[in-house]
Amino acid sequence: MAEGKKLVIVESPTKMKSIQGYLGDGYEVLSSVGHIRDLADRKAIPAELKKTSVGKYSIDIENDFAPYYVESERGKKTVAELKRALKGADELFLATDEDREGEAIAWHLLETLKPKIPVKRMVFHEITKDAIRAAVDDTRDLDLSLVDAQETRRILDRLYGWDVSPVLWVKVQQGLSAGRVQSAATRLVVDRERERMAFVSASYWDVVAQAAKESDSFGVQLARLAGAAVARGADFDDRGELKKAVVVLDEQAARELADQVAVAASGTVSAVEAKPGTRRPGAPFTTSTMQQEAGRKLSMSAKHAMSVAQRLYEKGYITYMRTDSQSLSQQAIEAARAQAVELYGAQAVPLQPRLYKSKSKNAQEAHEAIRPSGETFRVPSEVSAQLDRDEMRLYDMIWKRTLASQMSDAKYETTTVTIAVDAGGRTAEFTASGTVYTFKGFMEAYEEGRDEKRGDSDKVEEQSLPILAVGDVVRLDEVEPKGHATNPKPRYTEASLVKALEEKGIGRPSTFASIIDTILDRGYVTKRGQALVPSWIAFSVVRLLEQHFADLVDYDFTAALEDDLDAIARGEQNRVEWLRSFYFGSGDQVGLRQVVDNLGEIDARDLNSTRISEGVTLRIGRYGPYLEVTDAQNPDADPRRVNIPDDLAPDELTPEKAQELIDAPIGGDRVLGENPETGLLIVVKDGRFGPYLEEALPAEPVAVDPDTGEIVEAPKTGAAAKRGTAAKSAAKKDAAPKPRRASLFKSMSPETIELETALQLFALPRTVGLDPESGEPITAQNGRYGPYLKKGTDSRTLQSEQQLLDITLEEALAIYAQPKYGARGATSALKEFEADPVSGKPIRVKDGRFGAYVTDGTTNVTIPRGQTPDDITFEIAVQMLADKRAKGPAPKRTTTRRATTTTRKTPAKK
Repeated sequence: MAEGKKLVIVESPTKMKSIQGYLGDGYEVLSSVGHIRDLADRKAIPAELKKTSVGKYSIDIENDFAPYYVESERGKKTVAELKRALKGADELFLATDEDREGEAIAWHLLETLKPKIPVKRMVFHEITKDAIRAAVDDTRDLDLSLVDAQETRRILDRLYGWDVSPVLWVKVQQGLSAGRVQSAATRLVVDRERERMAFVSASYWDVVAQAAKESDSFGVQLARLAGAAVARGADFDDRGELKKAVVVLDEQAARELADQVAVAASGTVSAVEAKPGTRRPGAPFTTSTMQQEAGRKLSMSAKHAMSVAQRLYEKGYITYMRTDSQSLSQQAIEAARAQAVELYGAQAVPLQPRLYKSKSKNAQEAHEAIRPSGETFRVPSEVSAQLDRDEMRLYDMIWKRTLASQMSDAKYETTTVTIAVDAGGRTAEFTASGTVYTFKGFMEAYEEGRDEKRGDSDKVEEQSLPILAVGDVVRLDEVEPKGHATNPKPRYTEASLVKALEEKGIGRPSTFASIIDTILDRGYVTKRGQALVPSWIAFSVVRLLEQHFADLVDYDFTAALEDDLDAIARGEQNRVEWLRSFYFGSGDQVGLRQVVDNLGEIDARDLNSTRISEGVTLRIGRYGPYLEVTDAQNPDADPRRVNIPDDLAPDELTPEKAQELIDAPIGGDRVLGENPETGLLIVVKDGRFGPYLEEALPAEPVAVDPDTGEIVEAPKTGAAAKRGTAAKSAAKKDAAPKPRRASLFKSMSPETIELETALQLFALPRTVGLDPESGEPITAQNGRYGPYLKKGTDSRTLQSEQQLLDITLEEALAIYAQPKYGARGATSALKEFEADPVSGKPIRVKDGRFGAYVTDGTTNVTIPRGQTPDDITFEIAVQMLADKRAKGPAPKRTTTRRATTTTRKTPAKK
């Protein structure tokens, strides 16, 4: 590096090129690729520290909770490169993100590099030329309070996780984990499922019809009968009981009333009420609201939305995406108003700019809401060629929301019409509502999405009403009774869980995506469509934490921890005093250490049990949940076990469903017939992982019940039993051949599968035919990740398992004739990035036989479970490759032969 240059260090390699271009030749921009060091894991702690508190936590809890940091292998390489660049620099700019993590990264760089030149903290919220140049001219000092807050959070999470998780391993299941925010988030999902399990549905009926004045028709719904309100879903509580006095119609009463209204065939308008209203636009996006809307409108997970937003920010299209501020800069307000006027006219904006006050008192986040970058916003059509599909969709949403936030209120008028009908001597009143927008205002640009709510099924959709006046007579057609049932609260989606986490103060907006990703990855929660469904393991974990670590999963306590971290970030709280109080306790407050040391006895069996009904208990076993059924007639007999279907949600395991599972016929081994090629019988069996096919070996005595088709084998006794035992031992020693087996497709049933289909399954993998060009065989195979075609090293995914049996050579060739990943051009990569800074080769994300992976042509890294190719950014890819190189090649497996000699033990001296 030439003498006199200024070194700028950013977090992400993606930013380097853009910022370098904006700063020019007088600067050199390099990347730290995230954190260069972190708390050590147990393996990295020196032997002399193993027996101290540092050896347990990588934190010296006895000496002001001093953390023990180590550089990662990637971090060591990065530090060496940065030190080389630092030698020729006369000034250092630390330009990491302006949040706690970014401030901490800058501090770690300062501690590790130990520069002898002036150091400046450079911050910016958008990557544009003006913003970068302004950031260079307006630097500040490192904010050590933000660093303290990040370090305290890291220490807090390590102490929490490493003290509580081992309790879960012993009492629930190996491999589980507890966390300060993940446990509270899991409890939220479990609590919602508990509410659904306790919910009692109520049924009620009403009457609907089509009313018409001349040629204009509109829907009406029964509202009152003889002056009394007719029941709606909101009138019932969660126990199915009425909360107020209303008329509840059953099916018979509703049908009788519908017949009487149909006979009347007309009604009179008794009231027309019109109410004006206004709707205000939503504030510009914060991290939380952007994640919620991306989930509702774009069906993006919180993690995926943040990944896409990160790319948009690093490419210079939006401002910093980790913020809980709702305010816009003066520059952004002027840009939004000017563009709204240009697109929608002068009346589209109010006289005065709209100012939004942030609800958060958090001081460590960026100071502006998420918006398009620059002095003039680029309309989506201008940038569509530079962005991929998801980037384009998210940018479009952010752009529209920003414009709408500065636009005028929408004005509307809602008209409600009441129609009285003489129904057999009683007055039945039907109502209809219609809303007309007299001025759309901000809705020209954007309308906010909403989460599913209870009682939505009761609502009549918005409709247009004809002009009506009191006394008008309308026809009534298509009169019909309509039954309803109350519903429990909907399960959380990622969007509604993000909203709940923010409302309760659990975590921070920048961490919501990782919180949800963690509880999904741990198996505490699974997704059914968009809904988050807790597992039975999650129930056991939450039950243990509630009973023995009540404060740690208390929502208010968790939120208070966040407030304390914010106080440390603002310099109002001392980190050491706070950690000492949290861990060791103070005054009336019990510390985490005291809780862990005084847990007492925990009944693991009781913890992993849920009573379903009399004599039926759900238990969590080593291989998952099952029902334990006790025979009331013979209580001393061993309880019976009944498997629970994997796709059965906890709230669906009612006593009635449990009895249905118990009463289901026990699937015995069913003989399908003889394999004509081998002469062996093919049998359907039920295993731990589901039904499968097996060829019964000749050595196995098989008798078949002619009526049921099940295998019958007489029990062996006496000498025969002894001979059988000896034969089994000999078989193990001689490694007797195992029977051939084949799995059933998910669409197949063990009760209905036929011999012909079974033979096809045994024939897999199937040779579809030969490629006419290369002569290579094309085979259809079923793999770990589903069905696929294989030709040499080239594999293609099939859409269904049935294609394994049905696909023809012509169809296979048609699949191979297409680009491997649709219309992605000539490359077979799912994604392509710039060259890796180490190898200098382009980075690609590819799909392999065992899943998606990142490669630079030399080093391959499998994408971890819980992540998708969409989540991989250039920064993440660079880090994954660096970590893989640091580990070195995997050691080759060697087989060690056991010695056949026996060492005799020397007799002890007398």
